[in-house]
Amino acid sequence: MSQSRSAAARVRLLRVEVRKTVAAPLRPIWFRQVFDGCCEEPAVAALLPADAQLTLLVAGDRTLRRLNRRFLGEDQPTDVLSFPSGGGDEPGYLGDLAISWPTVQRQARHYCHPVESEAGLLIVHGLLHLLGFDHADRAGEKVMTRLTWSCLNRLDLGIGARRLASA
Repeated sequence: MSQSRSAAARVRLLRVEVRKTVAAPLRPIWFRQVFDGCCEEPAVAALLPADAQLTLLVAGDRTLRRLNRRFLGEDQPTDVLSFPSGGGDEPGYLGDLAISWPTVQRQARHYCHPVESEAGLLIVHGLLHLLGFDHADRAGEKVMTRLTWSCLNRLDLGIGARRLASA
């Protein structure tokens, strides 16, 4: 997307509802700006349906563990979960993302980068899954890694050297 495109136009590319169930210092507008930046990546923008929308849940480890157990059969907390809508009754609805704020904080400390960088990385990762990307095989992993780096660079979110392999 060109720099001349207005913020209002970007908002129309992807509507994001942010729900926070834990105290996280980042405001909903910050999360929406991360999604807006991702939408500037041509490969992402090309896959967005008209009137695209999603819900982001910022929650705690217990909530992510419960969701992970219920929907994926894994009884452990995780950093991000993506629940694609599959088209369903709401055209344009991509699905739901959930991130664990305590895990964001721990991983940011571990990889020596700001919580904004870690949260941005998880949002990019989750959005790519909602758009159909996967890292189950090496080829898919390379594509996701390349797109993740592209989005993070657009957002000027630097991450620790060990956090994400180069594409």
